[in-house]
Amino acid sequence: MSWTRRFVSVLSVVLVALAAALFTAPPGQAHEERPVTLPDGSGTVPALRTGEPDLLVCKTDRADFEQRISGFPAPLKARNLSLFDRCLRDGHRHLQQAVDAVDRPGLTIAILPGLYEEEPSLPPPTGACASLDAPKSALGYQILSYAQQRQCPHNQNLVAILGKKNLQVEGTGASRLDVVIDAKYQKLNAIRADGSDGIYFRNFTAQRTTFNSLYVLAADGFVIDDVLTRWNDEYGFLTFASDHGLYKDCESYGNGDSGIYPGSASNINDGRGYDVPRYSIEITGCRSHHNMVGYSGTAGDSVWVHDNEFDHNMGGASMDSAFPGHPGLPQNHARFERNLIHHNNQDYYPYVADGTCAKPPVDRGYEKGVVCPQISMPPGTGIITAGGNWNLYEDNWIYGHQRAAFFLSAVPAFIRGESAWDKQADTSHHNRYAGNHLGVDKDGTARPNRTDVWWDGQGSGNCWQVDVDASTPGALPGCGARRGEVSGATGRIVGEPVKLAQLLVCADYSVQARRLPAGCDWYGARGLQRVETQLALGGALVLALAGGALWRRRLRGNRLAGVALLVGLVGLALDVAGSTLALTATSLPALALLLMGAGWTLTGYALRPTRPALAWTTMALGALTLLDAFDKAVLMIPGIPLSPAWLRLLLGLVWLLWAVIVAAARTSDPVAPAADRQEAVTT
Repeated sequence: MSWTRRFVSVLSVVLVALAAALFTAPPGQAHEERPVTLPDGSGTVPALRTGEPDLLVCKTDRADFEQRISGFPAPLKARNLSLFDRCLRDGHRHLQQAVDAVDRPGLTIAILPGLYEEEPSLPPPTGACASLDAPKSALGYQILSYAQQRQCPHNQNLVAILGKKNLQVEGTGASRLDVVIDAKYQKLNAIRADGSDGIYFRNFTAQRTTFNSLYVLAADGFVIDDVLTRWNDEYGFLTFASDHGLYKDCESYGNGDSGIYPGSASNINDGRGYDVPRYSIEITGCRSHHNMVGYSGTAGDSVWVHDNEFDHNMGGASMDSAFPGHPGLPQNHARFERNLIHHNNQDYYPYVADGTCAKPPVDRGYEKGVVCPQISMPPGTGIITAGGNWNLYEDNWIYGHQRAAFFLSAVPAFIRGESAWDKQADTSHHNRYAGNHLGVDKDGTARPNRTDVWWDGQGSGNCWQVDVDASTPGALPGCGARRGEVSGATGRIVGEPVKLAQLLVCADYSVQARRLPAGCDWYGARGLQRVETQLALGGALVLALAGGALWRRRLRGNRLAGVALLVGLVGLALDVAGSTLALTATSLPALALLLMGAGWTLTGYALRPTRPALAWTTMALGALTLLDAFDKAVLMIPGIPLSPAWLRLLLGLVWLLWAVIVAAARTSDPVAPAADRQEAVTT
């Protein structure tokens, strides 16, 4: 019996370790900002002013200027020459100088074609600004108060626009590339507009920062119009805790997090259903490509995203409730429609693995296509929702993804720093995926996604369109014609156990520590390297040994038990094989469960004469396994708070211990009595 006690002890340690891993998942690291309150919503989206500018910014090299405008259309060229002469007389040489000259609301700053490195703002802080007392973020930068930003505007910002109201900043070139504002990786932000309601940015490029190119914070009213951002450690565009915002005709690429990030958009629709009076931020006509993710929104609430293109990123778009310190959590009420979301299959994690991302930003090669992913995410995915509610995804073209078109998982509230038990399952509800064009482009050419839907199974009121080609689980709740109508609705409080284990393993990523979770296929794990396959193989070996020992010691002469053992072993083998195909929706896992369930049921039947209690437990385990197969392949069973997989896992642990104890118990006859064998065979 000593070996049995050792087995039970080892198994207990494994279970405790698994529980510890579940409740100590690494906290997320993302944008951290001083505490801010969302705007009161009294503002409006500013309108473009077309009159003559109030303030001008230009350089003084006429030959260089004339070369830059030489290809402009004649009227635009003439206008720029006129503005240049005026700028030489009474204009400014740096954008920050013009911003500092703004003395009342409603002014317009025009920036003439040229490269603006803002040399007076570039040097590191000195004097009192070099020793500000402020907390540090997890990424190492100081989280400055608004007063400290005013005191030392260039500690973090190349250009600081602080408290200026209804200001318009625009380039006068023929394209957004004619005016370039370059932070040269020496500042956290290229342009920061903080508390500047009614700000309007138009027709220029901002680039090369250690965080984001264009940052709008706590604004009630902003427009980003025909602006390009690129080559930043984190974001191209970051708007945070703002309302009445509009992104239009913008572009962003080469960013370590997302090109477009409307974080903590004003949470104006919290508590509503699908029908809302308005959205806080609109994003339209933009293209975001070759980033870690095209669009992201931690607490991206009440954002209307339509008629954009998100392509050739690691992921097309994501919204989440996974990072603490963001007003408006959990995320809710994003609306995506008529977007092109395609071929988001880039894999930038090798740049972390080979040390490229450990170099100083200026040496990483961002301009040559290097991207340093800042967080963990599944490459090859169209739209990722990690803990969001009441989101609408309708009439989008989503195609050409090597993982999945849609990825939906829940995020427990403790990840965002909330410990109340009644909040732990408050995400992943009422997300509607309907009327999308999956696996086909606008011309009708087939460009399939490897899987259309990956869902961890948690949440209530989620639904998908009926023409999904492949999904995991294999059966999904269907969307009705009207929003809110769901057929086969489920309401589970926790996701599938294997998928949860995968998400926990994959979350343990750090670009700073060059830590890529070894068991996660997001980072290149294949075959036996993957945590799903390791769990399947480990479970199969343990169950096969326990089942084999039980058969040998108690059922060896029973032909029905022999058939049951064989069927169960085939099911376990198929379960391991199916785990290696987790990127592809396949019927193999359900078939494996079907065979395993049949094996347990037959084994329980064979055990009835000698071990009736264990027999009924074994048949119950078989029934749960068959139910799990039905749940995954035919219809997700409504009205139950947990997947059958959880009940199967818990009862399976009980059965495993019981089977080991029964197999190890001393007996004078290791083979079942002849009368019992005959009775079982006859029956």
